[in-house]
Amino acid sequence: MTTFDKREEGFEKKFALDEELKFKASARRNKLLGLWAAEKLGLGGPEAEAYSKEVVAADFEEAGDDDVFRKVRRDFDAKSVAQSDHQIRRMMDELMAQAVEQIRAGR
Repeated sequence: MTTFDKREEGFEKKFALDEELKFKASARRNKLLGLWAAEKLGLGGPEAEAYSKEVVAADFEEAGDDDVFRKVRRDFDAKSVAQSDHQIRRMMDELMAQAVEQIRAGR
């Protein structure tokens, strides 16, 4: 194996690890977002857990975060929860940072 091949293999492994981290962080962020939104919607206990799972599942509709945002926005609108688009997206960003930190810390 040449130095170039080893270097290429190293980049491929790093890419795979980075993608895995992104996937795990997004799933964790979506769960945390679901729990946050559930609280705003007045849900607690098993209902909040079930709602957070719905938010996680919403992420599989299309690539990116727009599907998750739309789910929360739609549910907030249906229950007249006063949160702006900016507030929801800001919470998504904050929870992503928190999720990445938790994963890197091994939690």
